[in-house]
Amino acid sequence: MRITTNAILRNYKSNLGNSLSNLDSARNKVMTGRKFTATAEDPSNALRAAVLERKYARNEDYLNLVKDVQSFQDSQEDAAMQINNIAKQLSKQYGLEALNGTNGSLTTRETYADAWRGAQESILLSLNASYEGKYVFAGGDGLNAPFKLEKDATGKQVLTYRGVDVSGAKQKDMDNLDSLSKEKLFVDLGFGLNIEDDGSIDSSSAFNTCLPGINLVGYGTDDDGDAKNMILLMGQIADELEKPDFDYERYRELLGKFDNKRDDVLEVVTTLGTQTEFLTTTKDRLENNEISLSTQIDNVVNIDMAEAIMNFSWAQYAYNASLKVGNNILTPSFIDFMS
Repeated sequence: MRITTNAILRNYKSNLGNSLSNLDSARNKVMTGRKFTATAEDPSNALRAAVLERKYARNEDYLNLVKDVQSFQDSQEDAAMQINNIAKQLSKQYGLEALNGTNGSLTTRETYADAWRGAQESILLSLNASYEGKYVFAGGDGLNAPFKLEKDATGKQVLTYRGVDVSGAKQKDMDNLDSLSKEKLFVDLGFGLNIEDDGSIDSSSAFNTCLPGINLVGYGTDDDGDAKNMILLMGQIADELEKPDFDYERYRELLGKFDNKRDDVLEVVTTLGTQTEFLTTTKDRLENNEISLSTQIDNVVNIDMAEAIMNFSWAQYAYNASLKVGNNILTPSFIDFMS
């Protein structure tokens, strides 16, 4: 087989180009730290990387949302604990002391009545607590303060929740309160949000952040005509203390009903604590997912730097060797010996 000089040069140029291309590829991998910079270089891993990066971004969104929900619920729990602590102090201190016969004078009872009314305002402030401009006990309307305490023309205290009288004296008001107490605000925390056929959200596939304030302090009236709302009940206790003809039994009855409402508040605090634990567990799960996805992305996309540097060194050595071969590619021919 005859091998011409042109054939040798063509092969040499082709192989030298391949060596330069390999050197450039190895150099880019060392500089970028990536196994590929274009989909065409590795379609399979490029597809896997795109899927993993979408999962990572979605997981990061869920993680940020969980942290926001956790902070919002912490505000709810803190406000509920404040209400519980105030109610506990009223019940155990002012309530029992006012029952003591040695404190039976009108002047002393009026002092205790002032304490109850002051506590009313304190609990009302806690009920209107907000987090980043959103009222935590406002149900579905977080932009407006939910509770407002006023007096009507007769001097009777009237407490409204989102404009509705919490005493529920009118059936229309009671229906509205029942509806408001059932409000829910769901957020998707990565449990596989499921929408039912009727358009409602499956409660097991999302987290409910809504806590209407009336579920915490109560609403409506009982069979005796007494308020089932803690704020109004405190006003009734203060009114009883201010009466010249103080009724010991009546006061004791109202105090017992107040203690029952305090137990309801404590139950809500316990529920919030359970939900906080759930959010903490969810946050830990998402953080573990984040680590796992980061590891998978690193394995698919990023290079082993030690191996990449070794490959670059070898490609550079091969290229330099190719250049050296080029100096000797034209061997002496018969023409060189002709005189």
